Amino acid sequence: MNVFYEEDGGFKVARVMEDIGTSMQIEASSGKRSKIKANVVLLRFDSALSDLMPQADKLAADIDTDFLYEVCGPSEFGFDELALDYFGHKPSAPEAAACAIKLHAAPMYFYKRGKGRYQKAPEENLKAALASIERKQREAAEMEAWVNELKSGVMPEAMRPHINQLLFKPDRNTLIAKACERAVEESGKNLPTLFHDAGAWAHRASAPHMAQHDFHLGKFLAEYFPRGVSPTIKISLTAPADLPVTGRQAYSIDDAATVEIDDAFSFVYLPDGNIEVGVHIAAPSLFFSPDSTLDAYAKSRLSTVYYPGAKITMLPDEVVAATTLKEGHDCPVVSLYGLFDAHSSALISTRSAVDTVHIAKNLRLHSLETWLTSDAVSGQTPIPAGEPFGVELVRLHEIANVLKQRRSAKDNIDYIDYNFEIVDDGANVDISQRARGSPIDTIVAEFMIFANSEWGKLLAENSVAGIYRTQQNMKTRMTTDALPHEGLGVAYYAWSSSPLRRYVDLVNQRQLVALLGRETPLYPRRSPALNEIARTFDLTYDAYAEFQRNMERFWCLRWLEQRGHTSFDASIIRDELVRGRDLPLVVRLKATANLPPKTAVTVNIEAIDYWSIGGVFALAEGATDLPKAE
Repeated sequence: MNVFYEEDGGFKVARVMEDIGTSMQIEASSGKRSKIKANVVLLRFDSALSDLMPQADKLAADIDTDFLYEVCGPSEFGFDELALDYFGHKPSAPEAAACAIKLHAAPMYFYKRGKGRYQKAPEENLKAALASIERKQREAAEMEAWVNELKSGVMPEAMRPHINQLLFKPDRNTLIAKACERAVEESGKNLPTLFHDAGAWAHRASAPHMAQHDFHLGKFLAEYFPRGVSPTIKISLTAPADLPVTGRQAYSIDDAATVEIDDAFSFVYLPDGNIEVGVHIAAPSLFFSPDSTLDAYAKSRLSTVYYPGAKITMLPDEVVAATTLKEGHDCPVVSLYGLFDAHSSALISTRSAVDTVHIAKNLRLHSLETWLTSDAVSGQTPIPAGEPFGVELVRLHEIANVLKQRRSAKDNIDYIDYNFEIVDDGANVDISQRARGSPIDTIVAEFMIFANSEWGKLLAENSVAGIYRTQQNMKTRMTTDALPHEGLGVAYYAWSSSPLRRYVDLVNQRQLVALLGRETPLYPRRSPALNEIARTFDLTYDAYAEFQRNMERFWCLRWLEQRGHTSFDASIIRDELVRGRDLPLVVRLKATANLPPKTAVTVNIEAIDYWSIGGVFALAEGATDLPKAE
């Protein structure tokens, strides 16, 4: 005797070797023996074992599923009962098995209720299931077409409105995202390259290199500026009234492109010969409240973003225009006044105030650098006649050096600033250098450090919460604890000098203004909200800096390619990392250099990849013979 039975979601046949009632010992046609329970057996038959399944499969193929569905009643039934109705006579073993196979193969039509037992699916359920199958088949065909289009360099029309989303924040449950994943897998190309080849940046046809630039910028904006860089918000500014008027003439020092002018200086000789220097910081906190839409806008950005050729300001242009320290205007400021000895330039005392100063001049670096040199501050060359604030600037430099000595500075500002000039929609890029550490840099840096450290001290000594920039054991971070900055050699360092560009400076300014006005500060000590601002700022500020470095690397590679350079001078950082000698460019060699840090090398450019902002770089032969970089 043979049996037709169900096992592992399918049907099998076997010869019965022993039947012990509740179970059987069976042998398959292959000769393999096993034991099954009696309740899994659907049919017993005596015909040839090898004939049943082929005959049943052939009969099942001829059975129309829709017809079978129509002849069924709503009640539960056995497969053998349906076989009797369908064939009109007592079914043979192959006929009964054919019905079992057909019912099993149509789960949308027939719900399984047990071994060999089924029930007709409700009509509405069947229609929904069939519609789902049809939809899936249609979607599969659509996906296949989209994949083939992308692989052949054609942008599917269904994807055009969603290019940015697919590139930067894809919903992997959507059909178009799945199509993109398949196209990437099958083509071996990354998605940006596929989209580029398919004309996603067709508007950049006249400047093809800008497609990759737009991709990297778009990725950054999608992550940090999902509402866009210029969202429409309600701007309500109220200029502060009744502030003390100092009558002082102040001047700022910035590069020519700066419009967010945060700081200015004033210089007054007192009757006793001592000097009072004012460090005046723009006061946007006086123009809008901390619960305003504008403050929320600034908090969402946390900092101005800088990258070659452009920037994204923390505050809207209208707010910057109203609060910047603009030449010829009387400006509300938060001021730190330092009293310095007439002879030694040593600091005698400080005081702080919220007041108004007149901005007599916005001095620009390119103009000052023509005469404010090391020779000028040492007296070896005269100050040009008619130079505004010339004498004051030379004396400020002397005081700045004393301030630097006072803080036991470990920092060094004699590094290179790089300026990127990008013209003709990126067709040409020029990279110029400006060495830091000039007398102008010393003045600006030391008085900003002076202000940030003195105001950090003022907040801490008065138990007013603030956000500090601290450095300990070479690790720099933002914290609400009044900890020292070891690199700068100061006990307190609360960023407060750039409230137009950094949100923590704006927060610290609000705390400082409250203290000076004898009001309750917005944030109490150990404020969870203040801790969260410090934490979020740290992460965001680092991300902005990384984006700036990436875009500088992009334009450095472009600069090398434009000039036909096949190599560049560099120095070893460590392992396979090298830094350009005359460019702000850090790249990874394809093999470890096995050279000590600062070793001067020549790097060959084997390939440039703008999609990854990298490429293939290798040490030139003989690089190990080059001298050590300074």
